[in-house]
Amino acid sequence: MTDYIAAYREYLAEEKQASANTLSSYIRDLTQFQSWLITNNAADLRKVKKDTINEYLLHMNHSGKSPATVTRSTASIKSFYNYMVQIGAVKTNPAKAVVAMKVERKYPEILTNREVELFLEQPKCVDEKGFRDHAMLELLYATGIRVSELIALDIGDLNLPAGFIRCSNSKKERIIPLYHGAVKALQDYIKGVRPQLIADTEETALFVNMNGERMSRQGFWKIIKHYQEKAGIQKDITPHTLRHSFAVHLLENGADLRAIQEMLGHADISSTQIYTHVIKNQLKDVYQKAHPRA
Repeated sequence: MTDYIAAYREYLAEEKQASANTLSSYIRDLTQFQSWLITNNAADLRKVKKDTINEYLLHMNHSGKSPATVTRSTASIKSFYNYMVQIGAVKTNPAKAVVAMKVERKYPEILTNREVELFLEQPKCVDEKGFRDHAMLELLYATGIRVSELIALDIGDLNLPAGFIRCSNSKKERIIPLYHGAVKALQDYIKGVRPQLIADTEETALFVNMNGERMSRQGFWKIIKHYQEKAGIQKDITPHTLRHSFAVHLLENGADLRAIQEMLGHADISSTQIYTHVIKNQLKDVYQKAHPRA
């Protein structure tokens, strides 16, 4: 029998140019679906009906899978059968009329202005690690860049006299301004500390670990958690928390949504609009707590 899932994987990778994460998620969802079909004596993917898919999703729900996981599996199965229709393996998509579970949207955790100040104050500029960590955190909040972009920065991506950084990925390049405090923190790190940390004078990485090699995601994650604990902030701070806080604080102070989209590097404005919902939710919470008749 044709291995339709393997063929679909190749289609996603080559024609759709799906990311490694997307590929992994879709194929894992489909493999689990196929395993369930085999267990229930319905192994032929071409003979699956709408009721079969609904039964599987109900099984996932009863097995304790989160609504988000069930919704993602629904999307994976729908996408797979769109492909099956396209190659002529089935006439219609049995998942087309399947209704995904309603998922309560979780809004990102945001730090208050005071919490940001407290967090950024934690690295003490008394040694190499303190100067480096201070520069990294200031840069992250100044620009809202992703952690992957932060650790990928090279020394040549900075233009400190002009007060901006150049952030590039495979699709596009963007220029993001820096506030004075971030420029100062970077200058101190680059002039006084980085030359002592780098193991090789040819090293291009802006931020390096204590062995002089490019900082890793895992290394930066540990830094974030260390300073969260030190600051005593009860919220769960992740490397993305400063990115979310950057966007919300700009919006609260009147920044244009399109400008924030450009700085964040969002391909779609809808990804940026989530921050307007965060602000509305915050206002609602304030109202509920403060209004005497609420």
